[in-house]
Amino acid sequence: MDNTLSGVYGTVFISFYIDVDGSVITIKILRGVSSEIDAEAIRVIKAMPLWKPGKQLCKTIIVSYTIPVRFSLN
Repeated sequence: MDNTLSGVYGTVFISFYIDVDGSVITIKILRGVSSEIDAEAIRVIKAMPLWKPGKQLCKTIIVSYTIPVRFSLN
């Protein structure tokens, strides 16, 4: 990121699914801050290690998550 983003802050609300193998799939920005910040939030979500997949009735399932990613650039 460049210096033009200095002083930018906000929260990106991002939605994604955890697949049956624990990988992150179908990432969507629900509420963004700016195109650069939104892209960084997506990069961070994609870089996460594998999750423990969800289970229902002893069967592995796809699970939806929505999380806030907070930014404060000084």
